[in-house]
Amino acid sequence: MRLVLLGPPGAGKGTQAALIAEKYKIAHISTGDILREAVRQGTALGLRAKSYMDKGDLVPDEVVIGIIAERLQKSDCKRGFMLDGFPRTVAQAEALDSELSKRGQELDAVLSFEVDEEEIVRRLSGRRVCSKCGATYNIYTDPPSKPDACDACGGEIVMRSDDAPEAIRRRLHVYKEQTEPLIDYYQSKGKLERIPAMGPVEKVYGYVEGALSARVGV
Repeated sequence: MRLVLLGPPGAGKGTQAALIAEKYKIAHISTGDILREAVRQGTALGLRAKSYMDKGDLVPDEVVIGIIAERLQKSDCKRGFMLDGFPRTVAQAEALDSELSKRGQELDAVLSFEVDEEEIVRRLSGRRVCSKCGATYNIYTDPPSKPDACDACGGEIVMRSDDAPEAIRRRLHVYKEQTEPLIDYYQSKGKLERIPAMGPVEKVYGYVEGALSARVGV
């Protein structure tokens, strides 16, 4: 089974990806993790990526695509894989289709996790971090025992600047600009499955299982 996961920050994509990987025994491939691993291993493409990352620049499509292609050749992808964080643009989606076509493969489904913007802002703006030890909490779903004090070390609990509602809305705007063309692209190819992601984890996963069962009969 070969999947792509789409969804804005705060949609619960990571939680669902872990459940999918566990049940279907397929590789969960995060673009950020792949880039860091390629850099760590010092591969030719990894070194190219590092030269951009060190300067704070975006890694060019051809480098990212090359690293993804290398990763998909590893043995843990034989049973299947799901890509999280790639593709981000239509050009990357076309390159992925081309790479899979060379192997006589294609995507089985693209899961788009959909959540109202206000709910995402609420979820992400609830995050708090201990200024001393870095422990993470959420004032709505996983609050500390005492307000503003870390359970682990007693340090002050603070909100990160990128978790402020205004910063979250900016991130969501960028995501929407990047992703809407991708949704249209995969919709036109008949690959898109829209997953309502507003409810509890178990309910959302039920939608995922239903979509995958309809697609690949598992």
